[in-house]
Amino acid sequence: MKIRSRLLPLVLVAAAGLFTLQGCAPAGLMAAPSPADVVAAFPGDIRIMGPDHRFTDESIDRVARAFERRRAPLSLLALSGGGADAAFGAGALVGLTRARVRPQFSVVTGVSAGALLAPYAFLGHEWDSQLTDAYTSGRAEHLLQPRGLGAIFDSSVYRGRPLEQLVDHYLSDDMLQAIAGEAASGRLLLVATTNVDSGETVIWDLGSIALNGGDGAKALFRDILVASASVPGLFPPVVMRIRDDGGEYDEAHVDGTATVPFLVPTAFVQPSRDAPGPPPSVYVMVDGRMRERAAATRLRFRTIVSRSIAAGMNHMMRTHLELTAATAQQQGAILRYSAIPSAYPNLDPFDFRTSAMRALFQYGYECAQGGRLWIASQPLSADPEGHPGNAAGPNIPCPADDEFIRRIAAR
Repeated sequence: MKIRSRLLPLVLVAAAGLFTLQGCAPAGLMAAPSPADVVAAFPGDIRIMGPDHRFTDESIDRVARAFERRRAPLSLLALSGGGADAAFGAGALVGLTRARVRPQFSVVTGVSAGALLAPYAFLGHEWDSQLTDAYTSGRAEHLLQPRGLGAIFDSSVYRGRPLEQLVDHYLSDDMLQAIAGEAASGRLLLVATTNVDSGETVIWDLGSIALNGGDGAKALFRDILVASASVPGLFPPVVMRIRDDGGEYDEAHVDGTATVPFLVPTAFVQPSRDAPGPPPSVYVMVDGRMRERAAATRLRFRTIVSRSIAAGMNHMMRTHLELTAATAQQQGAILRYSAIPSAYPNLDPFDFRTSAMRALFQYGYECAQGGRLWIASQPLSADPEGHPGNAAGPNIPCPADDEFIRRIAAR
């Protein structure tokens, strides 16, 4: 039995949980939100841990302006969710290293599976060997462990412990210390989760946790990564103990994609008038398709609902990217983005087979190394990171060669 067929009912459970958290119907059945609606819905604070191990909620605008005064220019990488499809982003990062065109991103943000990639993107090429191992070694093959009949009475279809163990395996003390060092220099590592009780996005400053978290930093850091990647209905929520000025209390968090496809805070794209240097550069890595492949669909409840949910989520991603491109253009920022073309075969975010992940990793690697990864939303007179290259294969175009992806955020 194919993985897609076996997991289809579970995908529907997860999607139902996702749209319940959002408090809306699938996006494919609704009109696209206006820019004003998106700005109003976007979280206005970042959770930062201080030296006293307590969290404070700082305004995104205030954090952006403080960052701007310390570092210039801004280079932001936003990593989307995608489950096993994050192997594409992992391979692309290593390919950029090999091509010697990988920027040192001053801000890295991650959502869902993108949160698991974010620490490696943040730390740079010195961690490429561990990143490669994480997505090609086969350790992820055992992530999906069903609860059996317990799923009927519990909070998820799959057990949460395998994902926690996988993150634990790669989250070493050395990694945490390296992240703390980069955070102390002024760089930012931000990850989004969704608060189950409020249904709102929470943005965590992971650098501050590595820097100020003390003995509990590693466990909390892990819990946030696991929560951001825990698809509602498939994996259980992660309960975290929070300390702030209001005292101590528990919060349950799940997949950040439930409320935001990827994280590009507007305040970081909009420099202040007296900001020195070149305009901000924003990179968006979508670890998945922007549209489904055309295929005959059986007119049955399960197939129609599954197809509609996939179309709705793709529509939501495209809308978010288009609004990000419009904001970047208005503010004079440079936006580059990438996604997996619909021509890529057998793409399934729940296919954690080693062979499938290795193939997708290699595809992302070859497209990045060949200079065919990024698409600029605005024509650039000189793009030092784009140069001629060959497609990854005779029948699979790279993102920069895919006409549909190129049109999404073109200005």
